[in-house]
Amino acid sequence: MKPKLLKKVSHITVGHFYANHAEKLGLRLEGSSRGLNRLIREPTINRPGLALSGFFSYFAVKRIQVFGAAELSYLKGLPAPEAKARVRALFAKKMPCLVVARNAPVPGVILDAAAEFETPILRTSMITMKFINAATILLETDFAPSTTEHGSMVSILGVGTLIRGASGIGKSECVLGLIERGYSLVSDDITRFRSAEGSELIGMSDSMSRYHMEVRGIGIINIASIFGAGAVVPQKRLDFVVTLKDWHEVEDVDRIGLVRETYEILDIKVPHVTLPVRTGRDIARLVEVAALDQKLKNMGENSAQEFNQRLLYMISERRSR
Repeated sequence: MKPKLLKKVSHITVGHFYANHAEKLGLRLEGSSRGLNRLIREPTINRPGLALSGFFSYFAVKRIQVFGAAELSYLKGLPAPEAKARVRALFAKKMPCLVVARNAPVPGVILDAAAEFETPILRTSMITMKFINAATILLETDFAPSTTEHGSMVSILGVGTLIRGASGIGKSECVLGLIERGYSLVSDDITRFRSAEGSELIGMSDSMSRYHMEVRGIGIINIASIFGAGAVVPQKRLDFVVTLKDWHEVEDVDRIGLVRETYEILDIKVPHVTLPVRTGRDIARLVEVAALDQKLKNMGENSAQEFNQRLLYMISERRSR
């Protein structure tokens, strides 16, 4: 099955941001919920200090705006008519929303302008810079390109391993065997990946099927309930890809392992091996060994290259005699 590529996210709604991150960021909706469908088009935060002073050139209107102690203090020091005019001019730009930091009381002039222009107002208990840092990281995740792959993912001693293969090849049985050995399930059958800064892939399951597996003949099972909470992880970096293929479909089996294959997801290449499957082979054990061998390679130890060098040295020694 071909992966379903989801293009890079160009925007999210304020409602999406609030629903998904309110708990992590200590957010609370202040006033009306109108405007939650407004779009956030840039994955970062802006402090509109210059805009409050009347300078709107280069104003980052597509971003979430945040008021900290400095902005609130500046606004408080203005005469009431001028403060009202400055705030109305700011809200007239139709920014996505405004976040007030430090759980500071929201001045009435801001609430009035927010109601007039239907702009959501949020309050956070976090200090301004901590909120900006945390929210930026979460927004980068929301805006990251993502895709889905047909395959199950497990964590084998820290090695995030995607197990691919045709339907009925034995992926679920292989994953169950690995879970019985003490490893952790990330996702079953369909794995969603997002690109983290274009350098690594983070795999996770769909929220509906999280911690569950489908096993032919048994049905849907809850892995956490049967094997314990340690048998599941919500997400994991992808380090290794294994493709299971019927023995008769594998034309040329690499007997030594000198050729290093890769599998590409979202323009990121991941180490990859193809394992021939036939009756009697302990596929779970083979996947486990392959993942642990990959862990050694990540640490700079390549068994195949070491063997090849020893072989070449022995040949050279015999020829020199």
